[in-house]
Amino acid sequence: MITLYALPTCPFCQKVRVKLEELGLEYTELNVQEEKHRDDLIERGGKKTTPYLVDDSTDTEMYESDDIVNYLEEEYGKKE
Repeated sequence: MITLYALPTCPFCQKVRVKLEELGLEYTELNVQEEKHRDDLIERGGKKTTPYLVDDSTDTEMYESDDIVNYLEEEYGKKE
């Protein structure tokens, strides 16, 4: 399962959403404006920065939209 901690208007979060949709990946988005999701994000990653991706299938967690997009492409992009 892929979980994206994000803010609705964050352009960096949107960049990750676009890549997730481009790759046809199912994911759950948690809005960190909600206190319970913000607290969970801080507990998991140590800060309230978004986007933050959690991929349970590979035990991967990361910040930074460019790193997330690169990870998604490498992990789930078309294999040739």
